[in-house]
Amino acid sequence: MLLLTTGSPAMASAPEWAPKEPRLPTPWTHLVSPDNALPEYPRPQLVRKEWRNLNGLWEFAAATQGEAPPVGRTLPERILVPYPAESDLSGIGRHDDHMWYRRTVSVPDNWRDQRIKLNFGAVDHSAVVYVNGRKVAEHSGGYGAFSADITDALKPGADQEVIVGVTDRTDAEWQAIGKQRRVPDRGIFYESASGIWQTVWMEPVSAGHVTELGMVPDIDTSTLGLTVKAAGDREMMAEVVVRDGNRVVTRTRGPVNKPITVRVPNAKLWSPDSPHLYDLEVVLRDGGKPVDKVSSYFGMREIGQAKGKDGKLRLTLNGKITFLMSTLDQGYWPDGIYTAPTDAALAFDLEQHKKLGFNTVRKHIKTEPDRWYYHADRLGLMVWQDMPSMENGKERPPHEATVKWEAELHEMIEQKKNWTSVIGWVPFNEGWGEWSREATGRIADDIKRQDPTRLVNAHSGVNCCDSLGDSGKGDVIDWHAYHGPATPVPDERRSSIDGEHGGYGLEIEGHMWFGEGHGYGELLPDKAALTRAYVANQRDVLTAAQRCGIGGAIYTQITDVEHEVNGFFTYDRQVAKMDFGQVKAINEEIIRKADGSGTGAPDPGPGTPGIDGVHAYRFDEGSGTTATDAVGDADARLTNAGWTAGVDGGAVTFNGNGQADTGKPLLNTGSSYSVSAWAKLDVADGGFQTVVSQDSSSNSAFFLQYSGQDQRWAMSFVGLRAISPEKPEPGRWYHLTGVRDAKAGTVSLYVDGRKVDTRSSCVADSSNGPTVIGRAQYGGNQVDHLRGAVDDVRLFDRALTDHEVATLATRP
Repeated sequence: MLLLTTGSPAMASAPEWAPKEPRLPTPWTHLVSPDNALPEYPRPQLVRKEWRNLNGLWEFAAATQGEAPPVGRTLPERILVPYPAESDLSGIGRHDDHMWYRRTVSVPDNWRDQRIKLNFGAVDHSAVVYVNGRKVAEHSGGYGAFSADITDALKPGADQEVIVGVTDRTDAEWQAIGKQRRVPDRGIFYESASGIWQTVWMEPVSAGHVTELGMVPDIDTSTLGLTVKAAGDREMMAEVVVRDGNRVVTRTRGPVNKPITVRVPNAKLWSPDSPHLYDLEVVLRDGGKPVDKVSSYFGMREIGQAKGKDGKLRLTLNGKITFLMSTLDQGYWPDGIYTAPTDAALAFDLEQHKKLGFNTVRKHIKTEPDRWYYHADRLGLMVWQDMPSMENGKERPPHEATVKWEAELHEMIEQKKNWTSVIGWVPFNEGWGEWSREATGRIADDIKRQDPTRLVNAHSGVNCCDSLGDSGKGDVIDWHAYHGPATPVPDERRSSIDGEHGGYGLEIEGHMWFGEGHGYGELLPDKAALTRAYVANQRDVLTAAQRCGIGGAIYTQITDVEHEVNGFFTYDRQVAKMDFGQVKAINEEIIRKADGSGTGAPDPGPGTPGIDGVHAYRFDEGSGTTATDAVGDADARLTNAGWTAGVDGGAVTFNGNGQADTGKPLLNTGSSYSVSAWAKLDVADGGFQTVVSQDSSSNSAFFLQYSGQDQRWAMSFVGLRAISPEKPEPGRWYHLTGVRDAKAGTVSLYVDGRKVDTRSSCVADSSNGPTVIGRAQYGGNQVDHLRGAVDDVRLFDRALTDHEVATLATRP
């Protein structure tokens, strides 16, 4: 691999500065000082020998909107760049909507005959740059890199004044912010990170120079498609050398700004098991004279899809079915917020992924400095790259905000599409900032046109939260389920993944951002219990991979973040919270066995024929506290129930606090089954009301119910509902049938004999609690009591056909 050299800082005499007292120090916090603030070369895929790092102390001041730049005026505070203003490491420790940065720089004498470029890794959110009082650049968007040619703004003498004006309103306006909030909550949203948060540096270039390298590997032809993009108005040629260590692989010449085919014979392919990278050297020649030289690197790999032996479409790496075993990686730090304190810290989380047996990372609604992707490349980790979202929970964003957000999305893809590790783009998460399902589909198509070599996950968590539903576009179906895993089934064109699951929490005293922690569900008592929960959950992931065909799973998460305590590490990276040996073993087992070679779900068998069912309740008794099982031997005991006229004969009625308990589990909910009933509601409001369910240790295994959230009839599992298109009318009898087809991996709802909705759900929980009429169970509690009447409940040990359901619905 190429070595990334370090430039020497060009700082004036250091003014007084001190970091804020760290609220939760990491192992690297004490290593940060004005003399060594991220000194590494910041752009690993376009390296020049000559450069000057401008990280370190800058003058700083809060500003007001519309204020003139403070040219020639010393600012009162000192900030350590590139740490966000709100961070402890910056020395400021607060948020300002508007702010000024100022410093002086010197240009080395041997750069005088060249063009001077000033580069910014990222500034959140909008930046205006002045050199010696002259505006040289403007950029809007907190995640994109930008540069300015400042040559014409330089003046004679040693000191050149650089001023950066920044505006960041965070969640007070519509802009891409990810999980930043000016007032972070004690849940899943965090501190804001404003201002310069990635490295600032200068470099000299000739008038004709390389601006970008476009690299597209093709493993089928063993070539690299290379486009050397260059500035300048003259025709130039590029000389390209590929090296494998010290060995020259090929030499190629070609024109700039046009595709060049670079041979890489007998290419060594990049993978998590063997992350091989080739070095690349490009010399730009103008009439034979060398005018620029840059170094880079690339990996030969291909991401795609193929059907396994089980017939389900799965993800492939280099043509081989590969399960993408991932964590959710938020990229937050207690000392630097958005910015890791050191390069070693930046690499640490990725190194731990490898030790834990993961082969993939989901960079969650945040981007990272280029060196993070370089570390992922060299370590061998695939990356799902999210686009930072606009704020969720608001009304839909206005048109001008969506236009700006889309521009930033495409900027991100353009700037990050050379990284070997990046295998897929995720524009939306759980519908946050989404404005229309049709627009989401169009955006997925636009991304695919921009980068056809990677996967597009149009909406991670399409089944959840603020999502506007499945557009049908992109390459991936992605569901979220805590604790999960989610079990979406691939279709003919799209693979499927669990986009988020897990989230088991453990508090570690002395290592939490707040005094108490937040997890997804009940917090666990100790490291051993957390490890057991993780391993058991991953066993379910393996089952979902083998039976449902999910091609990847993303566990929440690699570290705690602020209030969230569901990491493998505490937020300060000081404490490992699980037995990493057990974690690694189960993760590697999943990757090894989830190869599409299974046969899918077991055949549930034919079940009992006929439409009488295996248990049936006619409710014709008219009095008493027992409802007779007309087919089986599980009479139901009535509590807080009454008798009324039914569809045919009698019925049982409930007033919001009753039930009919059969006393035993009548259905094998891990296999195929069907449940039918006539039901009538007294009221159809925002409350849930369940007609038939079956208890487990915590939540009902299924709910044939009225969903108050949707105000529709539903056949539900926790986190999934097949729902009717119309709201039911109180006082009217409806025939409801829920059908669970384990072989097909579906759950369907029928209303009045007609199938109205089907959802994929290939794995269902088995339960050992009683089948109950008139209420449900959630979190171990009896809930969702019916306010209405039920007649002719029938239970079947198989999936009914459409014809059989229609026949049931026409019986008197």
